[in-house]
Amino acid sequence: MNVIVWNCRGALKPLFQKHVRELVHNHNPAILVVMETRIGGERAKEITDRLPFAGFIHTETIDYVGGLWMLWNSERVEVTPLSNTEQEIHILVKVRNSNASWMFTAVYASPRTAERIILWNNLIKVSELHNMPWVLAGDFNEPLLGEDKFGGRAVSVNRSLLFKECLDKCSMIDIGFSGPRFTWTNKRDIQALIQERIDRFFVNPNWCLLYSEARVVHLTRCHSNHCPVLMEMQPRRGGGRNRPFKLQTCWLSDPSFPNIVNRAWRHPVMLVDAINKFTEAATRWNRMQFGNVFNRKKNIMARLNGVQRALSTRSSSFLINLEKELLNDLDVVLNQEEEIWALKSRVNWMVQGDRNTNCYHVSTLVRRKRNQILAIKDAVGEWFYKENAIKGIIRSGFIGVYTSSISSVSRSAPSILPWQISLDEEESQSIGGAVSKEEIKATL
Repeated sequence: MNVIVWNCRGALKPLFQKHVRELVHNHNPAILVVMETRIGGERAKEITDRLPFAGFIHTETIDYVGGLWMLWNSERVEVTPLSNTEQEIHILVKVRNSNASWMFTAVYASPRTAERIILWNNLIKVSELHNMPWVLAGDFNEPLLGEDKFGGRAVSVNRSLLFKECLDKCSMIDIGFSGPRFTWTNKRDIQALIQERIDRFFVNPNWCLLYSEARVVHLTRCHSNHCPVLMEMQPRRGGGRNRPFKLQTCWLSDPSFPNIVNRAWRHPVMLVDAINKFTEAATRWNRMQFGNVFNRKKNIMARLNGVQRALSTRSSSFLINLEKELLNDLDVVLNQEEEIWALKSRVNWMVQGDRNTNCYHVSTLVRRKRNQILAIKDAVGEWFYKENAIKGIIRSGFIGVYTSSISSVSRSAPSILPWQISLDEEESQSIGGAVSKEEIKATL
């Protein structure tokens, strides 16, 4: 399922309807948000009736300024309107053929600072009224960081802090993007060129857990000085890839794990061989014996539920003892799960006595999205999005860096001049020989 937001700078342009149909054909959005339409009322309804969407909401314009439309495909999503103003539309989205429901807020922030502050306050009030998965998207007309702007005056610290305070109070997360850095340009010559990233998607932690693989793409800018911004909630993924081996700290809590380490290092072998042997043994042990922590948690919870239901109808000492054993096993698994997410999230702090699994999970998802390379630009300036093309450009870049254009010189043995200091045979053997036990003891 996809969502697109686009500031069209006027829906009466001759190519507006054609470009909307192109976006629908290429990206198949279930929801499309169009901003700064500059028309409303019956005229807006006439245009949206000709677009490939069954449902729509319009906000009123003020003297041909502003305008916010939300369009959706009724066959794919069920939309319940909640409220709207000139700067925002709030809806409840129910994905058909799915149990997923979440709130979606489309925004077209006013260019005037005073009116934007009203919008920030409205969003904070909305966040206090619900605890649902929430997506916030649109044209915010305010760069968040200094790196979100090129050219012109510097980003206003006071205004950006107000924007950031609003996002923090709404618990919003920026899940990153791929494509061009900026979403708006003034289309001037280089001396007066200004570019900004002001069209964005934000999500709260609950929504991030619901769609952990979601990604944002800045599409090609045309027919407007804003580029459309696409969010793919379930992007198509390539084939599985080999992941590097990582030691999980939760393995240390299993009493059989030390035997894996001992067997790998039992015989005096080369370091590389011992590491490879341990890696293979630990991977096989994790798959065959230790198992998937998350599946073990589900199995224990299911067994606990069955035991507790049986206890409610017929009590017995066997069931009571079994419940105690399962609760102990569950506690061990929960600790292992917490360690896994803490390790993956790279968070170095932890509140003792409180499992922050949800916090670690969200932190892991955000870090993973920021570390992903979804697109890359080559030396000519062309963007590539397919995985094989990205690999090829990275590989060729490293080859170019580490390949010298200077012709190689034969590596003949250097001539030794009589005045140069050199090692005798005994000293050479002493440096190149194996380390003795006495030397190790003396060092320790």
